[in-house]
Amino acid sequence: MTDMTSAWTRFDQAAKGAAQVRIDSLFAAEPNRLADMSVEAAGLYLDLSKQAWTRELMAAGLDLARAADLQGARARLFGGAVVNASEDRAVLHPALRAPDGADFRAKGEPVSRAVEAGRAAMQAFANGVQSGAIKGATGKPFKSLVHIGIGGSDLGPRLVWEALRPLGSSIDLRFVANVDGSDLAAALQGLDPAQTLVVVVSKTFTTEETMANALAARDWLSASLGQDAAGSHMAAVSADPGKCMAFGLAADRVFAFWDWVGGRYSVWSAVGLSCAVALGWPAFQAFLAGAAAMDSHFLSAPFERNAPVLLALAQIVNRNGFGRTARTVVPYAQRLRLLPSFLQQLEMESNGKRVDTFGQPLTRASAALVFGEPGTNGQHAYFQLLHQGTDIVPVEFIAVAHNDEGPAVAHTKLLANVLAQAEALMVGRSEAEVRAELVAKGLDAAAIDSLAPQRTFPGNRPSSLIVLERLTPQALGALIALYEHKTFVEGVIWGLNSFDQWGVELGKSLAKRILGELEGGAALPHDPSTTSLIARFRL
Repeated sequence: MTDMTSAWTRFDQAAKGAAQVRIDSLFAAEPNRLADMSVEAAGLYLDLSKQAWTRELMAAGLDLARAADLQGARARLFGGAVVNASEDRAVLHPALRAPDGADFRAKGEPVSRAVEAGRAAMQAFANGVQSGAIKGATGKPFKSLVHIGIGGSDLGPRLVWEALRPLGSSIDLRFVANVDGSDLAAALQGLDPAQTLVVVVSKTFTTEETMANALAARDWLSASLGQDAAGSHMAAVSADPGKCMAFGLAADRVFAFWDWVGGRYSVWSAVGLSCAVALGWPAFQAFLAGAAAMDSHFLSAPFERNAPVLLALAQIVNRNGFGRTARTVVPYAQRLRLLPSFLQQLEMESNGKRVDTFGQPLTRASAALVFGEPGTNGQHAYFQLLHQGTDIVPVEFIAVAHNDEGPAVAHTKLLANVLAQAEALMVGRSEAEVRAELVAKGLDAAAIDSLAPQRTFPGNRPSSLIVLERLTPQALGALIALYEHKTFVEGVIWGLNSFDQWGVELGKSLAKRILGELEGGAALPHDPSTTSLIARFRL
């Protein structure tokens, strides 16, 4: 096997060569480019042919994956080995969406039967709330559900609900994440406590923002229904059921998940309970099946035809081959508008690291900044920079081929825009073309000299396109799993741990200290700016 140093050397050389050619010229130079750089997987179609890699650079990227022992790392992930070494944990989110009868093991211990039991409990609860068999304290059925969580306990379920809510639901599902009281107040506005169910999601059941909102929601229920009745209007999802019951919840209202489930990979577990209730169990089960199909593809497809591997390598090329520090994800589907936010946590929390799994400084840049807006909105905001800015920002377009919502002509216009943007970024418009156009309009030479550079588009800006035939639960599950595995592949190649997040801890611990001071506690040492601001906020 090629060692990583040699693989990186070959990669760097191939990147230098690729930097000398334009993307659009490669279609003539590589007649099979589209076929070689596009793939179908679990109902999704990926076109990576507009990325700025040559066939040689793509091959060098594949060598990186092999040299990093991606095959072995993938086997360890699915085999339940300790892949989160800093916390001594297996990472087994694929076990959560595997069909019944699977045999996943975490550090050698069987987990699949527990997963199946957890799913059965979720299904029974979701069906009970949907049918009205599970009622509130006054005997009325639940018509509203308030999901309280933050980070991975919020973003995944929120994305799923926003994407799939047009499927229809008798439940009004709302989300609360921010400790800012305005967030909870907005979610509760207009709701009838007698018909409202609150689901609190926290892995540890100690997350400060979540518990503050949970207590406030319980007070809201108690004020209307009485303290004894509030518990029958609440459920919890946690890896520490004991804390949930100490909070006052009955055992049958507590849904467990496990320490081998990372927060940002947890939507497949009981963390997705609110979605299962609001969308109905068949939709949630189909969502799991779509992810399981992508798992199967990731496990079985050769690297050169493996969607998560190729999508990750396109990012490696941009980040490490061309030094691009940001990437934008643009879903041309309003229902996927939260996908960029979800990917910010998935990718930047997973791979935003500066040391490797042994604690040594990385020798290569890791995760890039991820941002995005739905198309066509983004075209009227930051696309100016994408087309003519001084930095090249790779673009990931997401398109849905068929949409039954709204007029057909509107969706056709949407698709025309996504295809046009990808083409325009690649081919651009030369100054010669612009000058000829201005001459034809009769402008004088001075005006042409001034305007032509401003209307020139350099092009040669890379993009990928991911196509969903329809935005179904299965397609959404496959899409999220695609990005999960992409993130894992990148982490393996960079040699880092994609499954811890120590970077979020320092600010949280300092916030606890400062909170005590703001509430009247003794002053503690800080820098002059922080000391001054604490004094200002205490006034």
